[in-house]
Amino acid sequence: MRFPTYQIFLTAVLALVVIAALAPFWIRLLKSRGIGQNVRVDGPQGHLLKEGTPTMGGVMILTTVIVTFLLMGRLDKLTVIVMIAMVGCGLLGLLDDVSKVLRERSLGLAARYKLLLLGAISVTVGLLAVNYSGLSTDVAIPLTKLSLPMGKFAWHLKVAGSAVVVPWIYLLFLYILVAGTANTVNLTDGLDGLAAGTVTIVMLAYAGIAFRQGHLDLALFAAAIGGTCIGFLWYNSYPADIFMGDTGAIGLGGAVAAMAVVTKTELLLVVIGGIYVIEGLSVIIQILVFRLTKKRAFKMAPIHHHFEMLGWSETKVMIRFWIITGVLAGAGFALYFISAK
Repeated sequence: MRFPTYQIFLTAVLALVVIAALAPFWIRLLKSRGIGQNVRVDGPQGHLLKEGTPTMGGVMILTTVIVTFLLMGRLDKLTVIVMIAMVGCGLLGLLDDVSKVLRERSLGLAARYKLLLLGAISVTVGLLAVNYSGLSTDVAIPLTKLSLPMGKFAWHLKVAGSAVVVPWIYLLFLYILVAGTANTVNLTDGLDGLAAGTVTIVMLAYAGIAFRQGHLDLALFAAAIGGTCIGFLWYNSYPADIFMGDTGAIGLGGAVAAMAVVTKTELLLVVIGGIYVIEGLSVIIQILVFRLTKKRAFKMAPIHHHFEMLGWSETKVMIRFWIITGVLAGAGFALYFISAK
């Protein structure tokens, strides 16, 4: 196409329109089936009013992303990896959502099963990145010309007559990256519109990075995710008519991590997706401080609930976290350009 930036913009707009049109039908279907959110009784008391709000909006989100991208772009080796990560993590989230609905409680799959399945997804992503797409196992250190050689220790196997490299240190690193991102995006999905808004901003940054690298189809995939999340916000903003559930949050988290892998910006994800690092660290700090001192570092974790407990409205927390995400994503985007010179 002569105007690739226009194609990226058009992809985002198309995704927005598609999900905005589908959402009312999906919401009515979920309500008719009695598929609603189960709220934690130990969470903020204001959230008890959300009990029964339709969930599993993630099914609609991931479907819209895939359909929109296939209409506007083409599958290449890099987008295949991101799609596999997104769908794999989304299916894991769907199992979690279904478990919650069937048990009528806010707890889904046991953590060990989630981590095991995330491990399988991470290994698949890593093996495809190295053996299918030919990506390097070196992890670039931002603002330097240095990189961490994580493929130095690897197994070389013969599978069906083909040579397969298994860089186990790199795979372990990817497990931490994918599992950490998927779980922290899921943690962020605790307020109406928070996860969808932050993922939109992060994906805009990755669309820019992919475009700068000459990977138009990868940029289109990121744009499809960003546009879908914007359209979803029409129904997910406070007070939400529908939640994305673990299907959406874990699926989108997997896509964010995979974008970092295929653009070789693994360590920059700590900055671009810094809001997820903050959310995850707040939970870790809360647990550690409580175990050591029997006191709480925050009124409630993840940290967005801490500000709710301080009296901030959901909307104020959401918008201010969006602003923080924008600053961090912009900083990461700038660091990429500086490092790429």
